[in-house]
Amino acid sequence: MKNICRNSLFSLASVATISACIFLFCLFFSVIANVRNIAGLAETTIGITVFFDEDMTEEEILALGDEISGRPEVREMNYISAAQAWENFKTEYFSGMEELAEGFADDNPLAASASYEIFLTDISSQDEMVSYLQGLDGVRKVNYSKDVAAGFSGFNRLAGLLSVAIIGILLAVSVFLISNTIHVAAAFRKTENQIMRLIGATNFMIRAPFVVEGTVLGLAGALIPLGVIYFLYRQAAAYAGEHFFPAAGGLGSILKLLPIEQIFPVMAAVSLALGVGIGFFVSFFTIRKHLKV
Repeated sequence: MKNICRNSLFSLASVATISACIFLFCLFFSVIANVRNIAGLAETTIGITVFFDEDMTEEEILALGDEISGRPEVREMNYISAAQAWENFKTEYFSGMEELAEGFADDNPLAASASYEIFLTDISSQDEMVSYLQGLDGVRKVNYSKDVAAGFSGFNRLAGLLSVAIIGILLAVSVFLISNTIHVAAAFRKTENQIMRLIGATNFMIRAPFVVEGTVLGLAGALIPLGVIYFLYRQAAAYAGEHFFPAAGGLGSILKLLPIEQIFPVMAAVSLALGVGIGFFVSFFTIRKHLKV
């Protein structure tokens, strides 16, 4: 602790650098977590619609529905009968002009439109599910959004690769800066290390202060940005929930930030592991070069 205070300028530079790197990591983690959550919520609205042959009875359609619902890819499945399809159509297209629909009172124009709306647990399995549905006897048509599903799958892969790349860059920068700080501290204490070696100090006795110093700097560099990001995220979430998302209308159920309590434990654990781990290991291996005096 005395050495940290003695070399206050280098210590502050190390803490500031680690804090900046971990702050950027926390900020990026928050953005990616929310973007992927919004993408996941959007995926739940993408369904597959299955239509059946006109000569199939409702009992046969329901029996086939039981078979489809047993698939592991299926998260939710809704049956829309021909009568319900016609009622939905009248509500949507004849609103305010109900008298126009009265001409179909005894003749349902959507008599062969019974269908299932199927929502999957993972949109990436859509192609496999569509192939399965198209191969079933009695299935006349399968409607699905191939391009949208491919877009979501590609986005998720891109987000994952981008996350790994940015974390790698931040790690490399942190390792470089802490290593330089330890190098400078060891150079300043070269004479002290020589004296300790001549009077019989072990490698552990010489190395331990540097390792503790690096660990303390790493811990401080992780705690500061965690406190800042916790405060900023709560404020941003409250502001967005009050001013931005209500204006989104029907998209409000999708466009919403994750609560800080949901993402902060993971963010804090990773940040502390990064700060303390980088400080410890970089100090441990850097000081080895200065043990031969």
